[in-house]
Amino acid sequence: MRPVHIALAVLVTAVWGVNFTVIEVGLGHFPPLLFSALRFLVAALPAVFFVGRPKVAWKWVVAVGLVLGVAKFGLLFIGMNEGMPAGLSSLVLQIQAVFTAVVAMVALGERPGRTRLFGMAVALAGIAVAAVDEGASGPLLGFSLTVAAAACWGVSNVLTRKAAPPDALNFMVWVSTVPVLPLIALSLLFEGPGRDADALASLDLGGAGSLVYVAWCSTVFGFGAWGHLLRHHPASSVAPFSLLVPVFGMSSAALFLGEPVGPLRWCAAALLVGGVALTSLPRRSAGPAGPARPAAAPAAPGPADTSASRTPSTASRPG
Repeated sequence: MRPVHIALAVLVTAVWGVNFTVIEVGLGHFPPLLFSALRFLVAALPAVFFVGRPKVAWKWVVAVGLVLGVAKFGLLFIGMNEGMPAGLSSLVLQIQAVFTAVVAMVALGERPGRTRLFGMAVALAGIAVAAVDEGASGPLLGFSLTVAAAACWGVSNVLTRKAAPPDALNFMVWVSTVPVLPLIALSLLFEGPGRDADALASLDLGGAGSLVYVAWCSTVFGFGAWGHLLRHHPASSVAPFSLLVPVFGMSSAALFLGEPVGPLRWCAAALLVGGVALTSLPRRSAGPAGPARPAAAPAAPGPADTSASRTPSTASRPG
């Protein structure tokens, strides 16, 4: 990769890592479901009028929008609102690579090799260590919801692989239109119209800034730049950079939010990132390599799906 593209990949992972700290700030201004709905609304408008029509079937746009936007981000935002630390969230979500491999094995018939199975076991050990760390210092509900969010991310990664969008930014913008109304309805039902109205009426610079960051910086810029990299380089060259997301996530949370990072969390980080790296190793090809084809970007505003695939639709995103 050219130095300018390496710098761009690091910048995107930094934006995605800091995103967790910004989400934490935003949750101080909005109820979690309303915040998630507004995030997708701001990401979709006005971009949807400039990216052209969806380049994949509507069923894939709707499916990814519901699984990624409503389920994954709804669970993540609620989990963080329940006390899941921002830095730990950025780390635990990396288990999506394991869920992606499992869902792909069940739904697509993909058979993980020994190295990938070993990586999955190492990553799960990292989750166990993180659970022990969180159980000693915070609520397990938020931790469990974040793991559930990672599982939904894994499902959305496989759906995106099946959709094989040729334009990552176009796909992400249209996907962002889907969760808005369901999340608003859920917010009105569970968070209440009064709470939502109070949050909107008291909107200040901090709330607006956090909303703009998660919508435009993390989603629109992040996926546009990631898709640009994937159009110029193999997914196996771009994907490893996503392992920097928890590094930036934990560092920014420690720097700006004062979140402690103890020995257990560092141990969990080493196991999880190492396991995900092993899980993400590309399969060995049985025959001569064919001509390179462009890959689509990951299905979520966050670290990419780091499981390399033989299909060009795999991103490597998240989440």
